Amino acid sequence: MRLELVKRPQQSALFSALSPFLAFALMVVAGGLIFLALGKDPIDGLHAYFIGPLTEVWSLHELAIKAAPLILIAVGLSVCFLSSNWNIGAEGQFTIGAIVGSAIPLYFPDLQNGAVLPMMLVCGAIGGAAWAAIPAILKARFNTNEILTSLMLVYVAQLILDWLVRGPWRDPAAMSFPQAPAFHSWAIVPELMPMSGRANWGIVFAIVAAVVVWFMLSRTLKGFEVKVIGQSPRAGRFGGFSAARTIVFAFLVSGALAGLAGITEVSGAIGRLQPQISPGYGFAAIIVAFLGRLNPLGIVAAGFVLALSYLGGEAAQIEIGVTDKTVRAFQGMLLFFVLACDTLIHYRVRLVRPAPAAAPAAAPTPATEAAHGHG
Repeated sequence: MRLELVKRPQQSALFSALSPFLAFALMVVAGGLIFLALGKDPIDGLHAYFIGPLTEVWSLHELAIKAAPLILIAVGLSVCFLSSNWNIGAEGQFTIGAIVGSAIPLYFPDLQNGAVLPMMLVCGAIGGAAWAAIPAILKARFNTNEILTSLMLVYVAQLILDWLVRGPWRDPAAMSFPQAPAFHSWAIVPELMPMSGRANWGIVFAIVAAVVVWFMLSRTLKGFEVKVIGQSPRAGRFGGFSAARTIVFAFLVSGALAGLAGITEVSGAIGRLQPQISPGYGFAAIIVAFLGRLNPLGIVAAGFVLALSYLGGEAAQIEIGVTDKTVRAFQGMLLFFVLACDTLIHYRVRLVRPAPAAAPAAAPTPATEAAHGHG
């Protein structure tokens, strides 16, 4: 006896729309069970995780800071995923974007005017796009697996960052701490409302990027090409679209937005390069992209939901004493339930019973043997 998934002839539009909410509700229930298993009060745990971070103005600013890179990266990933290109290396493109953008204030410390920050943002986006171009060209030219190549480049990017901040870019005034010199004021992303919190223009960049990419995907021929190639490459070829050009285009957009997120993060919330500049934004953005149904506008809301898991995780560590691994568990559960709901919307589960074994042939009797032998 085995279970089979059978594709449904029609998918429910209602459940397709409700799928992210169902996944979030299931994650909350499962999270309560985890708190219970850890010996914590589930109500206190869930309140600290999901409600507490929304009750203070300063924590709303922190929510925006954490949501900005998630939204930027996930919007770019949506273009890749819609074209059936699985860019798993956004974390590396985020890191390279931060490195390339940071080179401006580090190599030209005397350049202090209003042009510095725009140059850093442009260089960060170019750096991320260039890093994403590597798996794109390898796939378009040699049909390599972009999942493996983009993922391996994450670790290369992190090693480059570690080498720079411990070597050539190390701040001599930082004693033994491996970090680059702090950026001057012209190289810092301005805060939106300094009187009430640290939220900066990064969240504005993220929302603008989401609107622009939504317009491109839904209102332009290029967006139509991306979706056609993703759903049916053969139909795309008949329509005169190039699969290779679409691969490169999708990766370049995705890498540029991830690189922009990287330089925005180090020139905003952090203020300098250091060995750790991301708590895993590039990987968490994959959850954001699917939670937002690969729609850039839906990704904006999904980005805030996942940012809440980061902020709530930190609050839960302080208030009820759970470890930081709980944060990853909540994020993993969210992705699991999103994919599970989507699977059950598109497929139904069928129980297949094994076919009955064929009856064994009757053994010959002495009478039949005698008849055959003397016949």
